[in-house]
Amino acid sequence: MMDPMDIVGKAKEDASLPKATMTKIIKEMLPPDVRVARDTQDLLIECCVEFINLVSSESNEVCNREEKRTIAPEHVIKALEVLGFGEYNEEVYAAYEQHKMETQQDGVRGGGKWGNAAEMTEEEAAAEQQRMFAEARARMNGNVPLSKPDSDTNPQI
Repeated sequence: MMDPMDIVGKAKEDASLPKATMTKIIKEMLPPDVRVARDTQDLLIECCVEFINLVSSESNEVCNREEKRTIAPEHVIKALEVLGFGEYNEEVYAAYEQHKMETQQDGVRGGGKWGNAAEMTEEEAAAEQQRMFAEARARMNGNVPLSKPDSDTNPQI
């Protein structure tokens, strides 16, 4: 008979994040003189996995309520709001915009409801990205209110 812990361990292995990448992210977020114990790193990684599961599940619920079959970025944004993480939406917008710019540079086309970075010059897109990152950082560090997104460059939900 299989030990139930084997199943739990196997499930955790299947739904994990790359340890080296996560360790790098953790170290980048801390001052250089701060060390993080290995078990603390493991705990942080597990928290990230659980957070992803939580947001994914709620995004699916939002998608189902709208009778859609594909989870879209706006479903994730709504899920963050429902779960009480709406304060991160500006940073999520910035990350999504950066992803769109990177994929468009690689020849993949995006756009739609979230705006179209291809209509901007590379300099304009980079400036907009930096503005969004600065606003997100300011919000995270000083609780600065969100600016109203304009219809040309920022997504609206």
